[in-house]
Amino acid sequence: MTTVERFEYVFLGGGKGGKTLAMELAKAGKRVAVVERGMIGGSCINVACIPTKSLIQTARLMHAARAAEQLGAAPQTGGLDMKRVYQRVRSVVDGMVDLNLSAFHASGLELLIGEGRFVAPRTLEVTFADGSRRVVEGEHAFINTGTTAAIPDVPGLAQAAPLTHVEALELQTLPEHTIVFGGGYIGLEMAQALRRLGSRVTVLQEGPRVAMREDPEVAAAIVAALTHEGIDVRTSVHAVGVTGHSGEAVEVTLADGARLAGSHILVAAGRTPNTQGIGLDAAGVELDARGFIKTDARLATSAPNTWAIGEVAGTPMFTHASLDDYRVLQSSLSGGSYTTAGRVIPYALFIEPELARIGLNETEAAERGIAVRVATLPMAAVPRARTNGETAGFMKALVAADSDQILGFTMLGAQAGEVVSTVQMAMLGKLPYTAVRDAILSHPTIAEGLNLLFAKVPARA
Repeated sequence: MTTVERFEYVFLGGGKGGKTLAMELAKAGKRVAVVERGMIGGSCINVACIPTKSLIQTARLMHAARAAEQLGAAPQTGGLDMKRVYQRVRSVVDGMVDLNLSAFHASGLELLIGEGRFVAPRTLEVTFADGSRRVVEGEHAFINTGTTAAIPDVPGLAQAAPLTHVEALELQTLPEHTIVFGGGYIGLEMAQALRRLGSRVTVLQEGPRVAMREDPEVAAAIVAALTHEGIDVRTSVHAVGVTGHSGEAVEVTLADGARLAGSHILVAAGRTPNTQGIGLDAAGVELDARGFIKTDARLATSAPNTWAIGEVAGTPMFTHASLDDYRVLQSSLSGGSYTTAGRVIPYALFIEPELARIGLNETEAAERGIAVRVATLPMAAVPRARTNGETAGFMKALVAADSDQILGFTMLGAQAGEVVSTVQMAMLGKLPYTAVRDAILSHPTIAEGLNLLFAKVPARA
C-alpha cells in the first residue's frame, strides 16, 4: 500500500501565482510540495509571454533594420537563419528556467516533476517518468494547471496537426505561408512576428472584427497597421474544412466556397482549461459550464481548503493577473480581506503599434449605461512619436460625465504598454484627470502625450 506523505500545502501546477505563494510559504518554514509536469516556472516562461516576446523582439529588429533604409541606412542584405532565431528564444527561456529552478530549491519546497491527479480531497497521486508513484496530501491544496490552446471543431483541422503558439516557437524553418485561425491577442502577435520574419500570413477571424474586446475603431486601426505590412486579414469568415498537413501543404475551405492554400496552420482561437483527467471529482471540486473551476472572490473552490489560481480559475489570462491571485490567496490564508472583487487589470497587446488598456472603453461604458466624456489624441500629435517616426495610432481617455474621475484609457501606439501604467497609477490614487493634464512630464517623451490628451476632455455639461 502506497504511503501517504503529509504536507501543509500541496500545489498542482507551478504557474506564476502558485509558484510565488509556494516559495513564500516554504521560506516561512512550511512544508510545501509542488507537482509540475515539467514546465519549470510555468507556461509564461516556457511557452507563452517570455518566448513569444523574445520572438517578437527578433522580428521587430528585423523590421526596424529594413525600415532604416528609408532613413538613409545602407540596404540590408542576407536572409533569415531561423535556427538561430529559435536558439536565441530557447536561450532566453533556458536562462529563466534555471533561475526559477534555483529559486525553488533555495526556498525549501519539494518539487515533484510528474503527472499529478487528485485521488481524494487535497490528496494527489504523482506518477513519474520511470513509472514510480508518490501520494501527497496537504492541509491546503491549490490547483494552478492553466489552459491550453483550443482546436476549433472544423472538419479536418485536428487531423492537419496545426501549430499552436507552442509549436510555432519551435520552428527552425520559416513557413512559406501561415494561415492563422483567430484574430485575438495571440493570433495577432504571432501573425505580425511571422510576417516580419518573412512568412506570408493570412488571418482568419470568425467575428466581425479582430480584438473583439476593443472599440471598433481600435480594431480597424490594428487591421490597417497589419495590412500595411502585407498581412491578409479576413473577418466574418467561417472555415468549413481543412485538408493536408501543416508543415507540408494545407488547404482551408471557407463557407462561401473560397479555398485558401498555405504551408502551415497556426491555431489561436481561444483557450481550454486544463481541468480534465486530474481527478477533480475525487477532490470535490466543481466546474462551471465552460470547464473552468468555480471559485468565490477569495479563489476558494467548492471543496474545503482547496483553492484555484490563475487561468484555470477563470482569472483573466495574463501573468500579472495570476500574480494578483497570489495576493488574494496570501490574504485569505492570513485572515485578510483582499479579494478579486472590483480589481481593474491592465493589459497590453505586443504588436506594433502596441495596444494597451486599463478600465472601461466606450463600448463597455455604453453597455453599462455609464455616461462618460471622451478625449482622443492621434499619436501624430505627440512630438516624440514624430521624432521616432512612429505616428500610427491614438490615445483615448474616458472621464466620468459627472465628476473628474478617470474611468478608462486605451492607447494604440509606440510604448503603449509603458504609458498605460502612468494612467493606472492616477486611477489607483483616485486623482482627477486634471492632475494628469497639468502634470509636468518630461519632454520629449511618449508619456508627455497624456498632457495633450487630457487637455482635450470636454467640460462637464
